[in-house]
Amino acid sequence: MAVDFSNPNSIWASVLAETLVRLGLEMAVISPGSRSTPLTVALARHPVIEAIPVLDERSAAFFALGVARQTGKPVALVCTSGTAAANFFPAVIEARQSQVPLLVLTADRPPELRDCHAGQAIDQIKLYGAYPTWQAEVAVPELSLDLLHYLRRTLTHAWERSRFPTPGPVHLNLPLRDPLPPLPDSAALAWAETFDPEAFFASVRPPVQPALAAIAPEICAAWRGCDRGLIVAGPAQPRLPRAYCEAIAQISRALGWPVLAEGLSPLRNYADLNPYLIASYDLLLRNRDFGAAMAPRMVLQIGELPTSKELRLWLERSQPQRWLLDPSDQNLDPLHGPSQSLRLSVEQLAHALADFSPAPPAPYLDRWCQADSKIQQAIAHTMAATTDLIESKVAWLLGRSLPLGTPLFIANSMPVRDVEWFWPPGNTAIQPYFNRGANGIDGTLSTALGVAHGRSAVLLTGDLALLHDTNGFLLRQKFRGHLTIVLINNNGGGIFEMLPIAQFEPPFEEFFATPQDISFPQLCATYGVEHHCITTWETLQQALSTWPSAGIRLLEIQTSRPRDRSWRQDHLGAIARTLS
Repeated sequence: MAVDFSNPNSIWASVLAETLVRLGLEMAVISPGSRSTPLTVALARHPVIEAIPVLDERSAAFFALGVARQTGKPVALVCTSGTAAANFFPAVIEARQSQVPLLVLTADRPPELRDCHAGQAIDQIKLYGAYPTWQAEVAVPELSLDLLHYLRRTLTHAWERSRFPTPGPVHLNLPLRDPLPPLPDSAALAWAETFDPEAFFASVRPPVQPALAAIAPEICAAWRGCDRGLIVAGPAQPRLPRAYCEAIAQISRALGWPVLAEGLSPLRNYADLNPYLIASYDLLLRNRDFGAAMAPRMVLQIGELPTSKELRLWLERSQPQRWLLDPSDQNLDPLHGPSQSLRLSVEQLAHALADFSPAPPAPYLDRWCQADSKIQQAIAHTMAATTDLIESKVAWLLGRSLPLGTPLFIANSMPVRDVEWFWPPGNTAIQPYFNRGANGIDGTLSTALGVAHGRSAVLLTGDLALLHDTNGFLLRQKFRGHLTIVLINNNGGGIFEMLPIAQFEPPFEEFFATPQDISFPQLCATYGVEHHCITTWETLQQALSTWPSAGIRLLEIQTSRPRDRSWRQDHLGAIARTLS
């Protein structure tokens, strides 16, 4: 608990570091710069904080996002003044949209050096607009005990707002005057004689989560009385995935309702816990006769809606009464239908239903389960018969080949859709991670490295998402753990092949597909990353059977965009028609 009394900035920054540690801070991701020197020195020297330097601010922000997503704890993110802070913006947006706690600390010029061309100064006040859950400009450091009390309280409030009532990014802008290094100042050094660290930090404790609302008994009665109800479980990255899946299974049994489980949820990977699990809902609903016959009266929506457009259109047509289960304060109804928010966690709802005996299976439930079983058999048969390297088979094969409990980061665009369509139910305990708050490809590699930091993980990505964040490879020297990158290289944006614009050439290939013609073996050699070319499905399975303990390796699977598109067009509908 050392306070650096070298000068006012040193006192201020070391009090900041110690306060954050007592609140629970374990990691700081720091990009280099001059104005942030006091913050960098204090955080890097603190024995409890794992401080990681990252050259590129955008990569740094997404790496911090990945770590915070993995741990559920806020990560401090530090940069100098000027446009450095602007590079945090995409990750700040994603953190807000996907409820990830971040503590963004941007150093700044003091007020007298703004709007006067002093250099490396931009307007950083509310730089991130409305995306932070809370934001403030902190006072300029002075030798004042009252101001240190103010700093302590501001940091405590910022920490709490990054976690409650809804996790997200908090932005503190910190103006700092020279001298920035810990050069000795006699007035500051004299403070060491009178300052009592034990008394000053005694009140700093981690905040306690506030109590949440209880569920009304009449709602439970209405659910139990409905024989055409279902549960829709959207993307989820719970800290305790098994407990999360057990709670949903308990709710499902108590109501006798099927669970439509998004592939970006751990539910499909704990399939034995829930006999009412439905994984192939998107393909089932492509069969219009089935969809019309299975329109629900009530829906319990857990978290956000799944990615599936088919599901969303079906719910819009059906207009069932929906209950939106989520403890946050966010609006999770993009359909704007008849819905009611329940500000509860799945564990709380399961506890509320604990005294109910399991509901007897109804014909509605049985029909869902029988149809899903038939579609899953059709998917397995189709995939087994597919010998060509097709993008969609990668997701299916990973679901059957990855080691138990593997953390898997899934890039946006086509990978998330292939996972939703084809990820098989199983008992692998695989934990999916993703950036679906804003659904962008920003920071894909850096976030995956954050998710993998301190352990082994896999990234499933397309070529453009990876190329958009190759600066993430600069983290290699400070990265602890192992990341296997499963790269689908179809030389362009495969998702655009699925859109109507693909019919218009020009400008489709140049301005939408945007092929880059990059040699990934050469790119990997530049960064010292291990590269393997995957030419058969057996080669991929063999590569996944051996698991390095450290470093980064890239498994490149080259596919054809037009062939991938044709395969999906032919087989999505054909599999759905097996119900007829």
